[in-house]
Amino acid sequence: MKTTPEKYKSMVEQASPNSPLLKNMLKAFAFGGAICVLGELLAMLYGRLGAGEELVRSLVPITLIAITAVLTASGVFDKIARHAGAGTIVPITGFANAVVSPAMEFQSEGRILGTGANIFKLAGPVLIYGGGAAALYGLIYWLFTR
Repeated sequence: MKTTPEKYKSMVEQASPNSPLLKNMLKAFAFGGAICVLGELLAMLYGRLGAGEELVRSLVPITLIAITAVLTASGVFDKIARHAGAGTIVPITGFANAVVSPAMEFQSEGRILGTGANIFKLAGPVLIYGGGAAALYGLIYWLFTR
């Protein structure tokens, strides 16, 4: 069966209807904002418990990463992400999910060849390109501020 480009385009449009863009953006904004509010509440809590500013700056992301890892491992994070969209992907929680998901998926293959070999499958490119971009931007900044 030969498919023409027009027929293929029609099939694609039929199989994947347009998303409710405004609704999705509002949900992402609300969920992403809620994650940020949680971070601020954690910072206030740690501050009241006597942690210094430097320690609070470390504890908040660590706590958010730990919460995300537990929610991902228990299957709850994926359900939240289905509704929240980019609201869960953009903050640090998205990175934690990108590390834990492959680890959970490949754990049946063993700790070394399963979890160890696949844990950074999604997060690896983020680390490599993020670090490379940071180095490039740092070099450009350094050159222009000399």
